[in-house]
Amino acid sequence: MNLSDDGVFERIAEYMEVSATTAPKAAGVDSLTTQVVEGEELREIGEEMISIGENRDDDGFIRDGNNVLDSEAILLVGSKKQEGLGLDCGGCGYESCQEFNDSEKNEFDFLGPNCIFKLLDLGIALGSAAKTASILNVDNRIMYRIGVVAKKLDYIDATVIMGIPISGKQKNPYFDR
Repeated sequence: MNLSDDGVFERIAEYMEVSATTAPKAAGVDSLTTQVVEGEELREIGEEMISIGENRDDDGFIRDGNNVLDSEAILLVGSKKQEGLGLDCGGCGYESCQEFNDSEKNEFDFLGPNCIFKLLDLGIALGSAAKTASILNVDNRIMYRIGVVAKKLDYIDATVIMGIPISGKQKNPYFDR
């Protein structure tokens, strides 16, 4: 039985998306965005990861790109560009949220700096989504390299993106890497 032809992995990724969306947010302010990726888009991400790995001489991108190509779906979760929460905590590297808000943003693999509370929101949402996949007995792994490619290819509008590929094969493709 080929489960991927039955739409089961798309539904599981959608349940993961619900978990990420409903995860608690700092100050109750939602700045997250999500997208389920399958089929041709999944292949595009995996192949681009391998290409980046070859260009950067980075085996991690190649390994993770092959893992993506061996997956049934990906959940992308990103933190949208936002202002600081007004707590002036310094977690972003600036003395005040106003200084953070006025700062020039730098683009590397991701756009930064970011409000630390919004990145905590991203982490909590990712954990909630991965938990849902685990409850449903689907292999998964949070991967930052998927996010690098998703940002490069403009899959979702976010400063930082992570991806969670899922698989239901006899052997977990994300474990003995």
